[in-house]
Amino acid sequence: MHFRNRLEAGRRLGARLEYLRGQDVVVLGLPRGGVPVAAEVAEALDAPLDVCLVRKLGVPYQPELGMGAIGEDGVRVINQEVLRGTGVGDVDLARVEERERHVLLERAARYRGDATPLSVAGRTALVVDDGVATGSTARVACRIARARGAARIVLAVPVAPRDFARRLGGDADELVCLDTPWDFAAVGQFYADFTQVADDEVTACLHRAASRHRHRAGAGSTDREVTVTAGAVRLGGRLTLPDDATGVVVFAHGSGSSRHSPRNRFVAGGLHRAGLGTLLFDLLTDEEEADRANVFDIALLGGRLLDATRWLREEPDAEGLAVGYFGASTGAAAALWAAADPAARPAAVVSRGGRPDLAGPRLPAVTAPTLLVVGGADAPVIELNRDAQAQLRCENRLEVVPGATHLFEEPGTLERVTELARDWFTDHMAPAHV
Repeated sequence: MHFRNRLEAGRRLGARLEYLRGQDVVVLGLPRGGVPVAAEVAEALDAPLDVCLVRKLGVPYQPELGMGAIGEDGVRVINQEVLRGTGVGDVDLARVEERERHVLLERAARYRGDATPLSVAGRTALVVDDGVATGSTARVACRIARARGAARIVLAVPVAPRDFARRLGGDADELVCLDTPWDFAAVGQFYADFTQVADDEVTACLHRAASRHRHRAGAGSTDREVTVTAGAVRLGGRLTLPDDATGVVVFAHGSGSSRHSPRNRFVAGGLHRAGLGTLLFDLLTDEEEADRANVFDIALLGGRLLDATRWLREEPDAEGLAVGYFGASTGAAAALWAAADPAARPAAVVSRGGRPDLAGPRLPAVTAPTLLVVGGADAPVIELNRDAQAQLRCENRLEVVPGATHLFEEPGTLERVTELARDWFTDHMAPAHV
């Protein structure tokens, strides 16, 4: 398979990746040659674009041959096989690394200015390059995304050697490649035009992608870090409201988790695409979380959720919006505990892998339509949810996702949770009248 240029390769790769469209994806292009390819992929998927800054460590007398790579956040990969084959020593390696680290810092300032990298925490990081040779730069990029909290990493390239899966060493969760030819010698042999990409072309790709997303987001959208006041404590959170949001869902995370929960962020992304806003916030301070008793104090957690609901309703951006609750594990018990309070008035509640039984005697007082979602392979929790469902007096439904365990880590299971939650909230949430 041959490509006229990087733009054609990007369009063909974007078509192969169509199955990711509509998911919470951030496309990360590897400068410089991977960025035009990534820009086409980002446009095809209607996803945001950023760079993942990586520098190849080229063999001193053969710079096109990578003996390793370095990247942002101090990530470093050395290809011992290449080092042994070329005889490069520690002194030469250190000299090359120092030079490339300086270039890395310069490129970061040139491409981003004062802006921070796009957040990939809890999202799918789609790492794109114009091809893979030794795999060192791709491995560094994947490790950077992993260190920044990506829930899933997909590495996608137009062309690579047949053994590129072995070369990646498991750093990506999924590999996508249009062609792995037997006669692979270098990436450039599969492009009619493999002209070096200039820095201004990289910058132009990033600006065009950012402009496209600003236009589609609309002037009325909100996505910002917030501080939620809950009694005497202040809790970190993130409020996201799409333009013309029809409601806002407050997330209550499970034990040992936080507002950065990858699974909750994945579900939140699906709600955003359906026109629903979200508030993800920490139920406990760091000091409180150190005491495990607090993690299972449902009255404390439910009280925090009530405080967050009051805070949200006073926010000008969320005025008049219906409020829903999404709870996971112990957070589901907190959501139902809070929903039973007359002051809460949630329009709907969704529990994922929850422990609604921990809400105890407050369950019959819940009036909000409630959806209980449980994994089919999570037998003990299924029974606990059935017992809790029997105590609910409101509209309710129990959905069992086949093959899913407690954390919904199996392929497609969290996507199913997202679909169920989206439909439940959109069916039951309308602008509030208070």
